[in-house]
Amino acid sequence: MQICRVVGTVVSTNKTEKLSGMKLLLVRAIDLDSFKETGPLLVSVDTVGAGTGEVVMTVSGSSSRQTNATDGKPVDNSIVAIIDHIDVSGARIFDKAQVGGSE
Repeated sequence: MQICRVVGTVVSTNKTEKLSGMKLLLVRAIDLDSFKETGPLLVSVDTVGAGTGEVVMTVSGSSSRQTNATDGKPVDNSIVAIIDHIDVSGARIFDKAQVGGSE
């Protein structure tokens, strides 16, 4: 699992039938030490109603096909949770309520 921020959307009119109706979002991993975005952009299938700017949990590989929405679909990365807050060693490093869903 990876903590990421939703940074954009992907629109594809022509796609395989199995992806029809699925929302595709661009995510970038977050370094939990600095809470800055790091690494490449990834396309992720939204299974929880996430939006741009939100901090989310993603899964990849075969785990990304273990949701009701992605079972049997050609998916390699899925958003499986919208993060409310993150605590590390007793310190809160992220709180959605205090930042309105974006850092």
